[in-house]
Amino acid sequence: MKKKLILLSVGWLVCCSAMGQNLVMGKMTLEEAIRIAHSHSPRAQMVQLTFMSQYWSFRSYKAQLLPSLNLSGNLGNYNRSLVDVRDPETGRISYVANNTLNNDFSIYINQKIALTGGNVSLNTSLARLDQFSYGSQIYNSNPVTINYTQPLRSFNTLKWQKKTEPLQYEKAKKQYLESLEDITIQTTSYFFSVLSAQTSFRKSEENLKDTRSMYEIAQQRYEIGTVTKSELLQLELSLMNAELAVSNSKIDLEVALFNLKSYLGVSERAFLELLPPAIVPVSMTYDFVLDKALQNSSHSIALRLKELNSQKSVAQAKANRGIQMELRANLGFSQTGDELKGVYGFLKDREVVGLSITLPIYDWGMSRGRVKMAEAEARLAQTELEQEEIKFQQDIRIKVMQFNNQAAQCNISIKALEIARERYAITKQRFQTVGITVTELNTAQKELDNASEQYVNQLRTFWNAYFELRKLSLYDFISQKDISAEFDKVVEK
Repeated sequence: MKKKLILLSVGWLVCCSAMGQNLVMGKMTLEEAIRIAHSHSPRAQMVQLTFMSQYWSFRSYKAQLLPSLNLSGNLGNYNRSLVDVRDPETGRISYVANNTLNNDFSIYINQKIALTGGNVSLNTSLARLDQFSYGSQIYNSNPVTINYTQPLRSFNTLKWQKKTEPLQYEKAKKQYLESLEDITIQTTSYFFSVLSAQTSFRKSEENLKDTRSMYEIAQQRYEIGTVTKSELLQLELSLMNAELAVSNSKIDLEVALFNLKSYLGVSERAFLELLPPAIVPVSMTYDFVLDKALQNSSHSIALRLKELNSQKSVAQAKANRGIQMELRANLGFSQTGDELKGVYGFLKDREVVGLSITLPIYDWGMSRGRVKMAEAEARLAQTELEQEEIKFQQDIRIKVMQFNNQAAQCNISIKALEIARERYAITKQRFQTVGITVTELNTAQKELDNASEQYVNQLRTFWNAYFELRKLSLYDFISQKDISAEFDKVVEK
């Protein structure tokens, strides 16, 4: 029987190891909870997928700047119908039977020119026309053709993309790190909710144990007349309240644990006992945090992008106003013949050059209005950027002051908790030796409960403030290094 039990235990442990996230867990620190949230939580997967979308968008932009090789063709275009034909001498139109098969294909390389906004391509093509009514075929080849299209005075989209797209990708990387810090902040919130519920549950159990013991002592003292009936009933009422507190605090703990486990992405069956984090000796200065925030966060990049986009709108409105011209050039060689081998010899020059012009005569001030509107929006955007910059700096200043003050608040709450514990122990001992009333005992117990709750709340405020500043600056003040990630591995996951 013992062997069977041992085998069952070993098998259970192996199954738990295989289940990974379903493994029953023991004590957990805040650092471990954050690590699990970054690697396994559903929110972390969403953050990763969002970054991958931005990554491939940037890759698509870079691909636009590289030459592209393409193959196109029309195969098996059979046409049997009546077509209209005009007599070149009389101008008379007649309908004749048409029975043809047309096949053609071409290979071309395209290259966009970001500096000028033009497009150049190198083509080679071959076409064959079979005329079944006449029992003949004809080939048409363009061995080498260079096409160039150059807009003049038009808006150059690629030129502006070269300015904005790299910044957009840098912003995406910063936002990925900031999103991880958001996960850290949310995990901290759930962690301390559990820690607070866990502390309340343990304290309620201790209170129930102490109250039951004190009630038994009070019953003995009531029999000898040292405790009044009112005090005994008061302690009995406290005992009932203590039992209710244990039941309610247990439910609160289960709910808080469920929320934490769901956010971390661990099994509901996992048992978690949270360890309160200690206060770290970190002192921050406003200038240092601001420098790191301006250097590392996505805020500065976002402001720069807004400024560029407003300038882009003005440039586009001005470019679309007035005369529009486009230069087209098609240079190469071509030949036709009845046989395939003949269409690549004695090539004929092919030159097609032209300039298209569009000039609005009068548009009732629509183009001028668009320019003025874009300029007004650019000035408005500049004002908003200045206000956002001021607000960003003020926000950092306030958060730094609050954080530096919070460490002192935590130290005070620790001392208050120690005093409350000592006072409750003394009060409980004096009650046992007939020194104080039940009211004084209940008061000391409530003060200890409040001190325990206040200590956890002050810890929560301290770490929330720390992680808020870490998110703003993307700087780890404990390890004293910038927060970064291996983005190539993030994409490969």
